[in-house]
Amino acid sequence: MFGDKWSLLIVRDLMFRGRTTYGEFLGAGEGISTNILANRLKSMEADGIISKTRDLEDRKKYIYGLTKKGLELMPILLEVVRWSGKFDPNTGAPKDFLERLENDREGILKELMDNFNI
Repeated sequence: MFGDKWSLLIVRDLMFRGRTTYGEFLGAGEGISTNILANRLKSMEADGIISKTRDLEDRKKYIYGLTKKGLELMPILLEVVRWSGKFDPNTGAPKDFLERLENDREGILKELMDNFNI
């Protein structure tokens, strides 16, 4: 998974950006093709990193979420964000978030984890 850009972006979107559907991942602006997205979602579900359930409001759609195994990636991804903020002048992470991450990593981790009901 760590060698695959698309899988990491999907986890990032689930974890930090609230994207949960195929259409939201596709429209995220990263330029992932439909076949690669479908392949990564299927592979990540098979690996137990994400779950897939039918949308109760639109039975044609699926909702993706992080499993407990997927959520265990959060400390690692937060560290990648922190590193990016420190060394990449073009990082997309908000400056206030980076400052808070530097000063209260455990607080941010707890706050983010509390958003997931696992």
